[in-house]
This record gives sequence, C-alpha cells and structure tokens, in this order.
Amino acid sequence: ELEVTVDTWEVPGVIRRTSAQNKTIEVTMNYCRSLLLAAVLASTAAAFSSSFVPSASQVSTVTSNSNLSMKIFDWKRREADESALNDVDNTEFTFDNIRPAPGARKRKTRKGRGISAGQGATCGFGMRGQKARSGRPTRPGFEGGQQPLYRRLPKFVGRPTGPGHTKTEYNIIKLDELNGVAAGETCNFESLLESGATTKSKLGIHKVVVGREDFTAKDITVQAHGFTKAAQAAIEANGGTCQLLKRTTGEVIEA
Repeated sequence: ELEVTVDTWEVPGVIRRTSAQNKTIEVTMNYCRSLLLAAVLASTAAAFSSSFVPSASQVSTVTSNSNLSMKIFDWKRREADESALNDVDNTEFTFDNIRPAPGARKRKTRKGRGISAGQGATCGFGMRGQKARSGRPTRPGFEGGQQPLYRRLPKFVGRPTGPGHTKTEYNIIKLDELNGVAAGETCNFESLLESGATTKSKLGIHKVVVGREDFTAKDITVQAHGFTKAAQAAIEANGGTCQLLKRTTGEVIEA
C-alpha cells in the first residue's frame, strides 16, 4: 500500500476551524441578518403611518377670520374700488359707470407675434396659395366659378327672393260669389265664408277679382284688402261701394 502525505502550510495568526464550526457561524449570521431586516421594515412602516395618519394631538381646527369675498376680478380691475357698483340696490347704472362682467369680454387674438401665441408666422393662412396672399383673393360670394348661392336662390321653386320676384299673395274672391248678397248689406270674407259662398283660405288678405259669371248684386258694400280695376268698376256700376282694409289690423281705410 502507498501512503500519500500532503504538506500543509500554516499562516501565522489564522485560526483553523472545522466544517462544523463554519456551518454554525453561517447559521448565526443568517439569523442576525433576518432580525436586522425585520427591524428596518418595522421602523419604515411606523414612519409611513405617522406621516399619513396624524395623531389626535396633531389634528387642529382651522378657523378663518378673513373678510375676503368670493368675487372674481380680472387683473386690470383687481385693485379697483368697485364697492359702489357692487351695491346694486343703491346704484343707478348709466352709460358712464356700466361695464361688462369680469371675463365676459375676451381679448382679441394677436396674430404674427411668435409661435407660442398659436397664430404666429403664417397667422393661420398656411404656407402658400391664393388665400395666403395679401389682400382679398376673391370677391365676396365667389365660389370658384360655379353658380354662386345668391344667383341660385331666385331660381328655387317656392322661394321668390331675387330681384323682381317679390310679390304679395292674396286670397281671390270672385264677383260671382257676391251675387247672393242682398241689396244694402255689407259683405267681406268672413260673411261670405259663414254663408257658404266661398271656402276657407290659408292666406290672411283677400282681393276681389272678376269671375267667369255675370255680377248681378246691386247696392252692396264690399270690404277687402284689394280690388282689381275691372272688379271695382263693376261693383260701382251696380251702385255698390268698395272699402279697402288694412292688412295688419283689418280696419277700413278712409278714402
């Protein structure tokens, strides 16, 4: 049998420990680390709880003795004495002392004064193009060459808005509808409607015109908002009278 011997060297001042001793020391150090970590966590939790949840001794009631009112003033009027204007019951507002409420009038947008203003540089007109040039690029109402709106409106059916298209629409009363009126009586649209000589109308003003049949009534007074020349001549030829009415009130217009 061969016997192998290993020479070991020793360092002065170094204590040699066995494996069992090393294991005991390691367990002890781990236990100390655990205790230290637990202590740090406990102190941190106490600090957080003390900062967010005040104790009863720290809670105090705040009382305000300020005389400030809850009125809002803009920066130009903040130092102004407006006590007289705020006294509405004892103040007479005139053109000299009346003024808008704070914040009611917005300042105009200053264009071309830097990009921080929101309308700097091109002032909202873009980089180039006809609408970005100086001066008015087109005349008012111009739509690029197509028929503009102010020239299309007079051509719409039922919208007489153009020059020469304005007219007054009357409800028509024909002369032959007056043949049932007795001599010496006064007739108008309401009396004719009540007697059944005419039908109801959506229009509020009425005009007497010549009908297809002959006019036979004599010595009657006809009230309407308008008469044609031929109808007025026929009524007056039979001894009748024509009375014009106001369009707004319906009163008789004195000749």
